[in-house]
Amino acid sequence: MIRLSVNVNKVATLRNSRGGGVPSVIEAVRVCLKAGAPGITVHPRADQRHITRQDVYEIAAELAPLRKTIEFNIEGDPRPDLLDLVTEVRPHQCTLVPVHPGEITSQAGWSPDTSRVEMHRTIDRLHGSGVRVSLFVDPEPEAVDWAAKLGADRIELYTEPFARAFERGGQALEESYMQYELAAKLANALGLGVNAGHDLDLLNLVRFRDLPNLDEVSIGHALMSRALFVGLETVVREYIGVLSTHD
Repeated sequence: MIRLSVNVNKVATLRNSRGGGVPSVIEAVRVCLKAGAPGITVHPRADQRHITRQDVYEIAAELAPLRKTIEFNIEGDPRPDLLDLVTEVRPHQCTLVPVHPGEITSQAGWSPDTSRVEMHRTIDRLHGSGVRVSLFVDPEPEAVDWAAKLGADRIELYTEPFARAFERGGQALEESYMQYELAAKLANALGLGVNAGHDLDLLNLVRFRDLPNLDEVSIGHALMSRALFVGLETVVREYIGVLSTHD
């Protein structure tokens, strides 16, 4: 079964817009786990506009007794303070994501011409702390090959282009899906696990869930947006249902 990792960033965004502790990120984590989510994702950015360093510590403490069954994924750019935090907290997985100044959300995967020396050093450091490493990449053979040569454990496919193609449908959708399928098959052949995330939702997952060798999807914005109307526990169960159903 494809694992769902719920990104709780948007809960922190809402909390930070007012200050204080409401809504509680920890309460959101507990609801997700009650609904059956097997993973939690956070992306603590340098400006702390949503998840903060303290949130990471508190979530890590909440999940510690459940480590054998619930995965904790921290994603972000490999800046010194984030790497220090990850090696201290030691989540199951760290997803390294390129960050561009002024961006609202991630815009692309790592370019294959990114310095291998620095990235290799970062991956070695995370591995030394027992953390699985996933690299956020576009569905391109060069990017997948780059990740494999660096010694990453997994890739996370950047799926916004697929989401836009799904909206258009027809040939655009088929061509996009084929691109992701080829990337996933190559990753598997090179010994990489396959994760995916960004703009996946209950509709486009019905197609994307058939991607070969797909291990995990990380979903935040669409899931939390729907939760405003139907409740967090309900929508987590909906996503789990979609991921566990195959034609």
